[in-house]
Amino acid sequence: MSITPTYPGVYIATVPSGVRTITGVETSVAAFVDSFKRGPINRAVRVFSFGDFELEFGGLNSASEASYGVQQFFLNGGSRAWVVRTASGNFAPASIRLRAEDKASDILLATAGRQIHGVSIDDPGKWGNALRIEIDYETSDPASTELFNLTVSEVIVENGQQVELRSESYQDVTMQSGAGNYVVDNVNDGSSLIQLTRLSTTSDVTRPAANGLLGGDASGAELNPGDAFDIVVNGGIPKTVVLSITAPVTALADIARTLQAAIRGVDPSDTILAGATVQLAGSRLHVAAGRGGAVFDSETVIELADSSGTPISGAALDAISAVANLQQYALGSTANVGAQGGGVVGTDGGPPDATALEGSRRPERSGMYALDEVDSFNILCLPRAAELYEIDRNQAAVVLGAAESYCEERRAFLIVDLPPSVDNVQEATDWLNDMATLRHRNAAAYFPRPLIPDPLNEHRLRSVGASGTVAGIYARTDTARGVWKAPAGLDGIMRNVSDLEYRLSGQENGIINPLGLNALRNFDARGIVVWGARTLKGVDHQPSEWKYVPVRRTALFIEESLYRGTQWAVFEANDEPLWSQLRLNIGAFMQR
Repeated sequence: MSITPTYPGVYIATVPSGVRTITGVETSVAAFVDSFKRGPINRAVRVFSFGDFELEFGGLNSASEASYGVQQFFLNGGSRAWVVRTASGNFAPASIRLRAEDKASDILLATAGRQIHGVSIDDPGKWGNALRIEIDYETSDPASTELFNLTVSEVIVENGQQVELRSESYQDVTMQSGAGNYVVDNVNDGSSLIQLTRLSTTSDVTRPAANGLLGGDASGAELNPGDAFDIVVNGGIPKTVVLSITAPVTALADIARTLQAAIRGVDPSDTILAGATVQLAGSRLHVAAGRGGAVFDSETVIELADSSGTPISGAALDAISAVANLQQYALGSTANVGAQGGGVVGTDGGPPDATALEGSRRPERSGMYALDEVDSFNILCLPRAAELYEIDRNQAAVVLGAAESYCEERRAFLIVDLPPSVDNVQEATDWLNDMATLRHRNAAAYFPRPLIPDPLNEHRLRSVGASGTVAGIYARTDTARGVWKAPAGLDGIMRNVSDLEYRLSGQENGIINPLGLNALRNFDARGIVVWGARTLKGVDHQPSEWKYVPVRRTALFIEESLYRGTQWAVFEANDEPLWSQLRLNIGAFMQR
């Protein structure tokens, strides 16, 4: 600030010092690229815990080694990770088309997916076949012919019963585009399960047909003692409903309760009827099936008729104008039933091959290059590459070579998993010889493979790659001691690891260590620990200044911190004042 003295006194001016604090970057953000149960394809999603991973990607999957790697990362001290789902072959999201109230036309397409950064993204996989949609007219204004409620649920069958995993409900929505309660905008903005696409281009489209059995106008209806009708489930044998009342019932709310009690009492062993509900939707009565047992099916259809099979008329549930429909719309169903227009079955595709894992940057980022959208990651894990080695060694070499180059570009570190078939020292040295082209300063490998309890297989031991566990130990060590501390030794205890595929002796450890392969050791009194900290460049007979993991990771930390902390200087005048400022700022950071 410029000050011009105009009278005798004390003047104070604040002068910029030229110091711009450089903050050290985080060093333990992991990235996993592989196939998973669910999640967007070729999109990096950030997770802060294994619970987040379960929500976003479906949790453990016996066909996905990386899912166990993510679990191990968080169990061993990791706190933040980016996950990219990829697949090969044919994969598709589950979908279903919904028809208008008159069933004359398809008006909405519901697809398994969600929005990421304001863009609707498909979520392929079989998981979407477990999604159910329900439409009802029990809105805040039941007399309205525009409003409806939409509920979407994810369900599974456990012990013969349908169990709801999670559910989303959208109340008082409409098909009128531009309205604040327009169903497409409301669902697409808020749902983590489905995305809607409007199929009808007309502005006066009616709302989707309600699920269950929706009666006609019951105004003025009356139930009398002895009234009876038949109820038919899925076109089966009619069951007679007899009203056990002693006086006429005229109020609509009482009619709904009376019919519900009568339907529930027909056959207590039939969960479809025993758990049925009858509710009011304005002056119409809505019958929904019970869902307490394995007999419930989303395509259940309930109809009413008199004893001669003719739809009843003049009664409280005006069956002549009643609309019998499915109980739920099932994504993934191809059937054209009731107001369900059929859809596409959700499929997972195959495990990622080398092309899917490596991916590309054009025309769209995919595979590992989906991480281009990520601001920063420091540790890359590709457990699937170890399995590729068993199929085609060249494919594995291509993927890992590309990963090392990418890590160098992003100032990250690659943890390489050994294949499942490598279970002794000789095979480990053979693997090193086969993959000799992968000796890189930004990569490390660990032998043997850990054995962890598998919750999906009655906690029997399962062999997994070490990358997820070791990445967690990197993160734990960085937090406790710093990136310059070797992530090994007695502090490098491997949590949730019950045993190792092979128990190394001290002499065998002495064989693989000079070859740049880090040992995992089982010391009976101390537990299972990481007992090596060499990069793949850490071969004794090769001269390299990057032999050790902490040395290389510290250098990467410094490089990235300085790169980010000196961006302010890009368009400054390239002269002595700038050089002085850079010396001051960088020197302060390095001294600290």
